[in-house]
Amino acid sequence: MLRKKNIGFIGSGNMGEALISGLVSSDSCSPDRIICSDVRQERLDELAAKFGIATTADNNEVVRRSDIVIYAIKPQIMAEVLKETVADLDMSKLVISIAAGVPLSAIESCLNKKLRLIRVMPNVAVMVKEGAAAIAAGENALPEDIDTAMAIFNSVGRCVFLKENYLLDAVTGLSGSGPAYIFMIVDALADAGVKVGLSRKEALFLASQTILGAAKMLLDTRIHPGQLKDMVTSPGGTAIAGLHTLEKGGLRTTLINAVEAATLRSRELGEMMIRNFANSKS
Repeated sequence: MLRKKNIGFIGSGNMGEALISGLVSSDSCSPDRIICSDVRQERLDELAAKFGIATTADNNEVVRRSDIVIYAIKPQIMAEVLKETVADLDMSKLVISIAAGVPLSAIESCLNKKLRLIRVMPNVAVMVKEGAAAIAAGENALPEDIDTAMAIFNSVGRCVFLKENYLLDAVTGLSGSGPAYIFMIVDALADAGVKVGLSRKEALFLASQTILGAAKMLLDTRIHPGQLKDMVTSPGGTAIAGLHTLEKGGLRTTLINAVEAATLRSRELGEMMIRNFANSKS
């Protein structure tokens, strides 16, 4: 699906590099069909040497040479870069945005042009090819565009397609921000291990591997987490004593509130972006 496509990246930060690495290492796209841009020449030199891809400091060159254009840039400069490149964008190209917090409606208000648009909300775990991403499509996107976007992001993890664009705020609150919640939980578990006598190194390893193993069990078995939890909790045992303490401390409610708060904040930021993008039209 991707091997005959030229893919361009505008922006070559951590997320851009992770996607390039995933495409190349999975043999989904050959390096000679990938081009990226960045404002830092040393960064371009690094990526060219590492992956054998083409690089340029000219964003418009990326657009002209690509069938698929991925905007992997900070949301604060998205409007500026869109206006810079809009002249070379048309319906012959698939345009994918991974700019956090920038709704499709903001992009459309800025460009005022009929385009095949896809928005993706990935998370930081794409850096280790275990990312969780959600994909939403603009009204002019074709079914094969959705398949193409999913192929790209499946090369660095797993993704889902959402028919409703507005649900990307919920994705941001759950899986987009989720790694931060897990890092805090692992840090707390490691502290607990140290408190009961383990070394910091041992505690951190055991906590991290426990999270990884539990997640793999859920994904591989597809058994409901409640059932898996019951498999671990024997009558009068250690796990049920620990779970009682977690429930008493409100862990479940706290996590639900965290996801809801992050979702609401994502919605607020998206509304700000829509206003800012509309005001930025020249």
